[in-house]
Amino acid sequence: MAEHVVYTAFDQIKERSGQDPVKVLDKALHNVMPVLEVRPRRVGGATYQVPIEVRPERRLSLGLRWLVEYARARKDKRTMMDKLIAEVLDASAGQGGAVKKREDTHRMAEANKAFAHYRW
Repeated sequence: MAEHVVYTAFDQIKERSGQDPVKVLDKALHNVMPVLEVRPRRVGGATYQVPIEVRPERRLSLGLRWLVEYARARKDKRTMMDKLIAEVLDASAGQGGAVKKREDTHRMAEANKAFAHYRW
């Protein structure tokens, strides 16, 4: 079932954008995958949000998870396929919920960079 949704979505992306759907998905993932994230560290009774780099495997995993999560959350389309198409096209254009999630994650890491020395 999921395979059918993805392949049909690829066909629709090719029709709508006129570009190779794999390249569109790659660009969307590039715009969604986080470079930094925050992890809680407990130091002396206080919990700090410490920014850390995200491993490449986790970057891909988070990027795909966020694309699917925000596609599901869309209210404007009927089927999951339509939602996924819209989210991938938005993400490849630098818009959409998944891109906003990445920006929020980076903003949190930037705001807490004073605690970066607690990384270990």
